[in-house]
Amino acid sequence: MELGIIGLGKMGGNMAERLRRAGHRVIGFDFNADAVKKLSDAGSVGVNSLEDLAKAFTGLKAIWIMVPAGDPVDQTIEKLKPFMAKGDIFIDGGNSNYKDSIRRHDALKKEGFEFVDVGTSGGIWGITEGYSMMIGGDEEIVAKLTPIFETLAPAADKGWGRTGPSGAGHFVKMVHNGIEYGMMQAYAEGFSIMKAKETLGLDLEQISEIWRYGSVVRSWLLDLTADALKKNPTLDGLEAYVTDSGEGRWTVFEAIDLNVSAPVITESLLRRLRSREENNFTDRMLAVMRNEFGGHAVKKL
Repeated sequence: MELGIIGLGKMGGNMAERLRRAGHRVIGFDFNADAVKKLSDAGSVGVNSLEDLAKAFTGLKAIWIMVPAGDPVDQTIEKLKPFMAKGDIFIDGGNSNYKDSIRRHDALKKEGFEFVDVGTSGGIWGITEGYSMMIGGDEEIVAKLTPIFETLAPAADKGWGRTGPSGAGHFVKMVHNGIEYGMMQAYAEGFSIMKAKETLGLDLEQISEIWRYGSVVRSWLLDLTADALKKNPTLDGLEAYVTDSGEGRWTVFEAIDLNVSAPVITESLLRRLRSREENNFTDRMLAVMRNEFGGHAVKKL
């Protein structure tokens, strides 16, 4: 099957290579000329414009968009539409808001195009481990794309599935990432507690390896944590600054709208925001209040 991929970063490029190895014809475009050359050198078709990408297809066009959420997705779709035929398929494999995916599906459907949203997890490891894909869209359109999903998944019958109508894929991926925030925060706090217990001289790398086998807290996330500790046991040279890509925020917003209590996910998001504040004003306010009512010492810069 043919698939066009727009956005040949680490994830998009790895997806293209996994598909190529399985015998699919991949046509790729990226504004980074080196990424296009790398794709061509690997044996796929690298092109220099969206028009060339569309013209390179021999039949039904299915184009997988891997660009940042928001306007970049809409802009890419708008630029592609003049080169697309009725019935061609747009696939958004990025981290878009599910409400945008519903809007895009409905608008494109009226114009005769198809749209599928694919919440994709696997990161840079997907090329060898396979990608977990949560898919939203019309059932018959998702069925047409089955060969692609079977190839990208960990196994043809594992790690992927249509979770519902348009928007469902990105909604489930949003919640997936919210859960990920909570898991990461729990691991980080646990290892911090052990590091603080200096009298026991705990080896965090050793402990992470012990937990990887047989423990109820074992996970792929723990495997990656163990690997990180092996490379840098004391995390030297790293700044305590944690970004977020949006899904954690959207998960918290949805929990509030649905009257669902989600304190762990909410607090993990707030901790990420806190990590970006140098000389935190909130903490300084707490210190000065303690000084005012109790005469507690205040440390000064």
